[in-house]
Amino acid sequence: MTGMTYTAAFDVGTTQVKAVLVDDHGSARVCASGGLLPIDTGDGRIEQNPEDWLQAFIEVSRDLLARAGRSIEHFKSDQVTGIVMSGQMQDLIAMDAQGQPVGPAILYADGRAEEESAELVEAYGAGSFRARVGNPCDGSLPVAKLMWMSRHQPDRYAQVRHVLIDAKDYLIWWLTGVYCGDMTACSTAGAMDLRSRTWRRDILDAAGVDAAIFPELHWPWESVGTSTPGASAATGFAPGTTVYAGMGDAGASTLAGGVFHPGQFNINLGTSGWIATVTDRAVADRPGMVNLAYLGTDSIVNTVPFLNAGNVHAWAAGVFAGGGPTEGDGDPYRRMGHLLESSPAGARDVVCLPYLVGERFPMMNPSIRGAYVGISSETEACDLARAALEGVSYSIRQGLDLLGTPIERVTLIGGGTREPQWCQMLADILDAPVQVLDDAHLMPAVALAELVSVGKRTGSSSRPDLQALEKLMEANLVGQVYSPDHANRHVYDAGYNRFRRLYPALDSLR
Repeated sequence: MTGMTYTAAFDVGTTQVKAVLVDDHGSARVCASGGLLPIDTGDGRIEQNPEDWLQAFIEVSRDLLARAGRSIEHFKSDQVTGIVMSGQMQDLIAMDAQGQPVGPAILYADGRAEEESAELVEAYGAGSFRARVGNPCDGSLPVAKLMWMSRHQPDRYAQVRHVLIDAKDYLIWWLTGVYCGDMTACSTAGAMDLRSRTWRRDILDAAGVDAAIFPELHWPWESVGTSTPGASAATGFAPGTTVYAGMGDAGASTLAGGVFHPGQFNINLGTSGWIATVTDRAVADRPGMVNLAYLGTDSIVNTVPFLNAGNVHAWAAGVFAGGGPTEGDGDPYRRMGHLLESSPAGARDVVCLPYLVGERFPMMNPSIRGAYVGISSETEACDLARAALEGVSYSIRQGLDLLGTPIERVTLIGGGTREPQWCQMLADILDAPVQVLDDAHLMPAVALAELVSVGKRTGSSSRPDLQALEKLMEANLVGQVYSPDHANRHVYDAGYNRFRRLYPALDSLR
């Protein structure tokens, strides 16, 4: 392995930091994870401390290098020639002149700025905003949250000199001293022109926000700086290691799912979730859609985001499969699996609206909450558990219906793929084969490392050879395929029709 170099790739999620070391041939050699990041959800707010991301990043970096030293013969840290990351997007990370956070990061799921977003729409025009940004204006957008901060936290706002949009960009700043953002993540800021990939000064003026505080925009494969001696001493990476712009998590997952053309879909079952496909245009005329810059000026990820996905599994496992673990059954996924097996398709006519933390699709509604319908004296805990995951699966089917493109291929990624019953449920409800990628939790980071390696081979900062990248990604699409059980088609079609009527009915009860 003499002369081999590596890229260290990280995924900075809502709950953990994950890392993988990828060699020049695109093979994942060593992985590490950690952090168990706390989230503050008091007073309906959803916040996280950027310093927690940093401490987790340092710990995971050192662990990754230590593991590499034990498992790769003659490994030295200076063989890591690049660092690239994906991370949670649509955060407001406000920093002072020294680069210190002026308060907690306000996360993507926090919709507190509804009033401010309505004012921005009134000042700028809803149609104009959507045409420029490619997305609707709502209270979850960082630009609206900045407006909220100026009104409700004026002392903090007065200190703001820099704003970042993605958790990994805070770590890039700490590594390099550079304030930057990638175009995928910055598509969620509410102020980037989706066509020109530039900040819209007219939108920022309408919001009363100084354009100078927003970060430099970069393509994911571009080098943005090198690690400083201080950052290298803390992490173990060699000083001067190249740091790349990386990509917001939805883009990295889309890439990992092998999505390059219409009809190819990636479904992410993380804490929150999304469906993503790729076209050459923003789909701005349908509610709930989010459009993100992808791998070129003519490449746009059309996304249907969900606030409720893996969090629903975690909730249902805790409520219905909690209790004391029985012998040989200490894994909550296994306990949940046993419950799901005990309930038939359709959960004995129980239907769940799984909106535990509000929802962004089919409508942005931070105050809506979940419900069960159809409970009878025959209903058991297993039915309630199954109905919760069927509800998330129906939401995903609703999103695919919105996209309106015939399914060519569906890949699944994210922690929820550890639940085989859920994967089968999705295949049945979508009436299409779904493939669970091996090592799905690491694949976004691996995909970014391979994007960097293809970029190196083209020897240019211009767009990498996407055909070569697509071949590399296709080779990574390895994993179990769940085929639909057509015997369940009728019961799930009926359940889906009932599910679609739940939200309007419940919203009217508020």
